[in-house]
Amino acid sequence: MSIRDTIVQKLSAQFAPDHLEVIDESSRHKGHSGWREAGETHFRIRIATGHFAGKPRVAQHREVMAALDSELKDGVHALAIEILPPGGPMHHPTEV
Repeated sequence: MSIRDTIVQKLSAQFAPDHLEVIDESSRHKGHSGWREAGETHFRIRIATGHFAGKPRVAQHREVMAALDSELKDGVHALAIEILPPGGPMHHPTEV
């Protein structure tokens, strides 16, 4: 199983998100610290879940980091976390 798939599985089990995106951005960091040829070193997570309702942003991020502790210790170098409102990403109608 890929690291990305493991991240999806763990976050889904832990937080039952309404919306979850796990994007491997490793190719954008070629040559940076922690990067390796095989990829799966730099990820962006966008997650919406009622689990985080009322919690400060720092607490939300800490919970995501704790859920992925072993991945962060075993090769994931960077993790960008975007907490979205429960229900998923907001879509704004285009003005005419």
